Amino acid sequence: MSVNADTLLIRQLGPADRDAYFQLRLRGLKAHPASFGQSHDEALAKGAGQHDATLQGSETEGTFLLGAYASADAPLIGVVGLLRNKAHKERHKANVVGMYVAQEAAGRGVGRALLGELLTRAARVDGLRQVQLTVGSRNDVARRLYESLGFRKYGCEVGALNVDGVFHDEDLMARFLA
Repeated sequence: MSVNADTLLIRQLGPADRDAYFQLRLRGLKAHPASFGQSHDEALAKGAGQHDATLQGSETEGTFLLGAYASADAPLIGVVGLLRNKAHKERHKANVVGMYVAQEAAGRGVGRALLGELLTRAARVDGLRQVQLTVGSRNDVARRLYESLGFRKYGCEVGALNVDGVFHDEDLMARFLA
């Protein structure tokens, strides 16, 4: 697959994108079980409908999913979401969720482009001051990407995920918006 930064298309995903989004998410869950809180089996059991509310989200409210395409007529190759906290006292924060780039597009700047667009859109959300995420403590590639975009580690959850009896730590990271 050829991915060119000049033709890369990133757009907000909506209800019509549900099946493509869900299929790519399932690929990510299967390929990288220690990178997601949800297991592949849980995702299958809940079905694609579990993402309907987020797919109907509003960029202005701070809850949305973005998708990356190599070109306008190409299949979905990367996804990332932003979920704004609902509690009144925490609405100044949102969480990056579901970051995944298909293996055939990995290492070609798709993840950086997705996160850059997410941060640009997050900065326009009224009242949003902080974007948080978690990353596997051993996932050096992802952590370096997040750090290069201004995220800083503020903690570590020891044993955050149990994948088939193996416990994985997660680093907690945050980035303040200008």
